[in-house]
Amino acid sequence: MSSHAANASGSGPLACDVLVVGGGINGCGIARDLAGRGWRVLLAEADDFASHTSSSSTKLIHGGLRYLEYYEFSLVRKALQEREVLLKSAPHIMWPLRFVMPHDPTMRPAWLIRLGIFLYDHLARREVLPGSRGIDLTTHATGAPLKPEFTRGFVYSDGWVDDARLVVLNAVDARAKGATLLTRTRVTRAERHDSHWLATLQREDGHEQQVTAKALVNAAGPWAESFLRGTALPARGEALATKSLRLVKGSHIVVPRCFAHDHAYIFQNPDKRIIFAIPYERDFTLIGTTDVELHGDPAGARISGDETAYLCEQASRYFRRPVRPADVVWSYAGVRPLLEDDSGDPSAVTRDYLLEANAGGGLGAPLLSVWGGKITTFRKLAEDAADEVGQMLGERRPAWTRSAFLPGGDLSAWIGKAQKPDTDFERLVHAVGARHPWLPTVLVRRLSRAYGGRLGELLGQAQSLEDLGAEVAPGLYEAELEFLRRTEWALTGDDVLWRRSKLGLHYTPAERARVGAWMDRAATQATAAETLAP
Repeated sequence: MSSHAANASGSGPLACDVLVVGGGINGCGIARDLAGRGWRVLLAEADDFASHTSSSSTKLIHGGLRYLEYYEFSLVRKALQEREVLLKSAPHIMWPLRFVMPHDPTMRPAWLIRLGIFLYDHLARREVLPGSRGIDLTTHATGAPLKPEFTRGFVYSDGWVDDARLVVLNAVDARAKGATLLTRTRVTRAERHDSHWLATLQREDGHEQQVTAKALVNAAGPWAESFLRGTALPARGEALATKSLRLVKGSHIVVPRCFAHDHAYIFQNPDKRIIFAIPYERDFTLIGTTDVELHGDPAGARISGDETAYLCEQASRYFRRPVRPADVVWSYAGVRPLLEDDSGDPSAVTRDYLLEANAGGGLGAPLLSVWGGKITTFRKLAEDAADEVGQMLGERRPAWTRSAFLPGGDLSAWIGKAQKPDTDFERLVHAVGARHPWLPTVLVRRLSRAYGGRLGELLGQAQSLEDLGAEVAPGLYEAELEFLRRTEWALTGDDVLWRRSKLGLHYTPAERARVGAWMDRAATQATAAETLAP
């Protein structure tokens, strides 16, 4: 049976404690937390994990420096507290990143920026990340790519995350703790009864399966409101949707590398917004994001020509070498499901989350809806959600994720005791190279980044590149593709090239096609094997 359909073919209804709808970062994080507390969890995702918002972020673990201007001190503090918790939990897919803000006297005054980054440094305790300081851009390496009028700047710390891999690692951990996770499986109907939910799940091939759950968690992201208004059916006619989402599209562009150093930039714009320019995938620079109100189906969100022009124009205000639309090699757009708060400016809509419990008072089986949120606070959101579910089910169980590793985050088998996340990763790279000297240096680093402490599971007993099977595309061998199919729900070329990795950026169309064809053949062979199985 294929991984995405496992445990979904029985004749009677499946029974679980909690049904989670949505396989983005919040849904997978909640499933992981609940499963770790011993509840029977089933998660259903209509597409692949992180197919939408959770793979379309700016890929930062950050407090949100600009939110201080909107007096979002509670949100910023919460996010700042989470940064180092996350960095320690998965140093292979998250790492510290230094940001440079060139000072533009026509924007915010220097004293205001100094005050802001002082607060940013001190709103939460730091053990790993260095503090902020002023720099002379005429002598500092980060000043070289900038126009000469930018002579001074400020440096502060945040973190970077491979967002789509963060989602799938939460899913991997949830499964390891007993959860059942189904991709390409849509919840088409969810009926609320007094003691349980009865849901109908439909796979891509049309097969349907019913599920009973003591509680339901609505973590459908941009579709959370429409799920309550259309798919979920109340027990007695009460309105399930009491909140409204404001859908805000954020788009990004990727261009050839604009600078050679390892810092990122945060640029202030005349419209009072900011954009980031971030080192990306070794050879590129990621620039974003926009804030555009979206009306219509979030699945259809695409970057517009105006957004591309805006990002190029704002980056070109700072860089000596202009960024032009013709330079863009890839772009993506995600939809932020923000809780409607009547803000006129989409940039001012709160990024904080709200967990809405709907239970008791004769309403029927418990329902928890997740509204809003940002990737940095996903672990805390999941912890709060699991606490809430436990309260609704009448059984509180202790939280556990704050000090836990994500899969691959424990590097001790390779390097011994952990020290600092960034230096620990470099020690891992050295250890992998020493243990497997036949691996090319570039491949050692890429595989270490992707799999961390799990790398031994992928390599197995391999003693040479030939042992990894055919090289389907440059640096991508059959053993890795099979590992992604077997352990990370990857079924298509896009799953591998754009979510489990960003290898699609580095490959030609012909190379991408070869990966897609290999995955299609493997899926066909797996289906045939299931059909022949007794």
